[in-house]
Amino acid sequence: MSTAKKKPEKAKKKLTATQIRQINAVIRRAKGDGKPRTAQQSIPYLAMYPDGICRVTDKVFSKSMEFSDISYQLAGNDDKTAAFENLCDLYNYFDSSMAAQFSFINLFGNPEEYQKIIDIPAQGDDFDDVRGEYAGILHDNSEKGANGLIKRKYVSFSIENDNPQAAKTRLERIETNLHGHFKTIGSKAVTLSGRDRLKSMFDIFHPDGKDRFAFEWDWLPKTGMSTKDFIAPTSFVFGESRTFRMGNKIGAASFLQLLAPELNDRLLSDFLDMETNIIVNMHIRSIDQTEAIKMVKRKITDLDSMKIAEQKRAVQGGWDMDILPSDLATFGGEAKNLLHDLQSRNERMFHMTFIVINLADTKEQLENDVFAAAGIAQTHNCTLYRLDYQQEKALMSSLPLGFNHVPIQRGLTTSSTAIFVPFTTGELLQSGEALYYGRNPLSGNMIMADRKQLKNPNGLILGTPGSGKSFAAKREITNAFLITKDDILICDPEAEYAPLVERLKGQVIKISPQSNQYVNPMDINLNYSEEDNPIALKSEFILSFCEVVAGGRDGLQPIEKSVIDKAVRSVYTAYLADPDPAKMPILEDLYNALKAQPEREAQRVAAALEIYVHGSLNVFNHRTNVDIKNRLVCFDIKELGKQLKTLGMLVIQDQIWNRVTINRAEKKATRYYVDEFHLLLKGELGAWSVEIWKRFRKWGGISTGITQNIKDLLASAEIENIFENSDFIYLLNQAPGDREILCAKLFISPKQAKYITYSEAGEGLIIFGSAKLPFVDKFPTNTKLYSIMTTRLEEVAGA
Repeated sequence: MSTAKKKPEKAKKKLTATQIRQINAVIRRAKGDGKPRTAQQSIPYLAMYPDGICRVTDKVFSKSMEFSDISYQLAGNDDKTAAFENLCDLYNYFDSSMAAQFSFINLFGNPEEYQKIIDIPAQGDDFDDVRGEYAGILHDNSEKGANGLIKRKYVSFSIENDNPQAAKTRLERIETNLHGHFKTIGSKAVTLSGRDRLKSMFDIFHPDGKDRFAFEWDWLPKTGMSTKDFIAPTSFVFGESRTFRMGNKIGAASFLQLLAPELNDRLLSDFLDMETNIIVNMHIRSIDQTEAIKMVKRKITDLDSMKIAEQKRAVQGGWDMDILPSDLATFGGEAKNLLHDLQSRNERMFHMTFIVINLADTKEQLENDVFAAAGIAQTHNCTLYRLDYQQEKALMSSLPLGFNHVPIQRGLTTSSTAIFVPFTTGELLQSGEALYYGRNPLSGNMIMADRKQLKNPNGLILGTPGSGKSFAAKREITNAFLITKDDILICDPEAEYAPLVERLKGQVIKISPQSNQYVNPMDINLNYSEEDNPIALKSEFILSFCEVVAGGRDGLQPIEKSVIDKAVRSVYTAYLADPDPAKMPILEDLYNALKAQPEREAQRVAAALEIYVHGSLNVFNHRTNVDIKNRLVCFDIKELGKQLKTLGMLVIQDQIWNRVTINRAEKKATRYYVDEFHLLLKGELGAWSVEIWKRFRKWGGISTGITQNIKDLLASAEIENIFENSDFIYLLNQAPGDREILCAKLFISPKQAKYITYSEAGEGLIIFGSAKLPFVDKFPTNTKLYSIMTTRLEEVAGA
């Protein structure tokens, strides 16, 4: 039997140490060593989605919301307490399965974008000199305060979940609940889309504001790029232990060490009041309540053990065993109080990380900014420490992603966490057709607001004589004339607006018994929408007209209203069949229609109308003979006298309503200013005025009532409807009695009320939607605009 000869095995060749090192180097290059090599790799998230959900890690998903400021610092003690309690409820909502991050980003925006807000470009017409003067005033005010500083407030929340769809569902539920909490506080919260979140990070990575964010979702498949490519800076440099470089900026990251046993609610707002590029972040994570109680109990046990050990040493040493180290006694008492709060009060335990990022152009400027921030911390008995060798982690933890990379935490209760109140005074700097309303005296920043962005743009300007009511109205009229295409109509009972209107080449219509300019109260516009009947609306006006003429103490009776309505419908029959302006009815036609009716009530109303038809007050018994199509029209009714002034204001309001209906079809807004507004709120006249006030918003009208007789205004039964349909109120100095009533009606705190108490002309409080801001409007007196807007006798004479 033969056996095959076995071949000897080939000896394995051993690798040399050099070869092993070479192979490992190849593997490292293929796999990477985990260190970022590009700016994009440093940005710590995996994917951003259009709906605003970000996948931070494999299991962590987050969303972000931007919330508005409220005037916390000006609120009264009761309002502050309520806001603080609501803020505690907000923090308590975050359970141990959620992480929350509050980001406060103060960066100087793009100078060009800011200039667009205040610029009034020349248009080559007769008003360029006015534009130039007004623009100069705005530019002068923009240099006071930190007007170019853009302040953003975000809250980001994240959860862990293996299932992306389940994570999305829960994040949306959290989002809904947070909206409710912010609404209770009085802050408006808006959920950020994916593009918005990318924009927020782009702003952080490009803090000089010169680069524009450009991104669309459909660009990703076309370019093969990721979302990080559109937000990353030109470079990151984290080589130094205490600073970092980001593009052309140098930055420093620090954390706040809390040393004070009690903190002031001004701590956070003092950081945010710095007029520098600063980013402040608060990362909070709730500790499970059961675990928190166990942790505190363990600490109490440890302290008790230490206490027993000290007492034993005291006995052995022969001194009083009740004499304990002060720290031990203090900590023991605080731990027991904490346990009581966790078990009996609405308190939870949180881990918090407080990070401050300063950014500057030079190292010297950076050190100055860090020193200033450290001074603020020291003022509140805290310390700001530089994060040595953790600059990158701190910067990435400052992105509004809801994820903390800095392992430095401080345990706080709910109320201790809520003392970092994320609200200050509020600012109002809108873009678009924003008008200038003065400067915020607390921050020095300009107040630029567009009333069209309000739910109801109607407004009131209220103040004592000499407080600057008419001047404020003229300033707004001028500003609106220069930057909008809106029509502007004015009811002027005191002949104050003519110089301004004439300078802007508007039309002044002087209505008086001696004038040959007439406005027909029977004018009607048939160009109404399908849902409105022009005859029915005109009948409402004629009823108000007759109420003033023949109403008496008890107003018109039901039968009188019926005969008037019947007469109105009859006088317009011919005009409806053939709408020729020459056939427009006049007041005499209504008088004749009433005289033709057999009812005694019709004869009584006709008798009351006779003086306005055939008598000495027949100024309104003529067809309109003036062209009121000018963009700027002022109705001067000063010489109508007391008997006719209220009636004249009513007729003008009807003319303005006709203009609004015409402009609505042309999609043009109509601004209406009426001085001595309280005269329009009496009896049936008040009901009709309120109806107009309500309808104006839907028809593109923006009404502004101006009055110094606050008590007469507040005495009207219709004032509640006026306030409810006015989201803009401009309060100047108020008399003590008026101020007390207004503060109660408008929920103005004592601290806010001081701005309308013995204040100088042009100083007061502006209510814009839910915001209440103090303002100072010091218009330069050495300008041509001032000379035509002022109503001070000595200044008018001097001009």
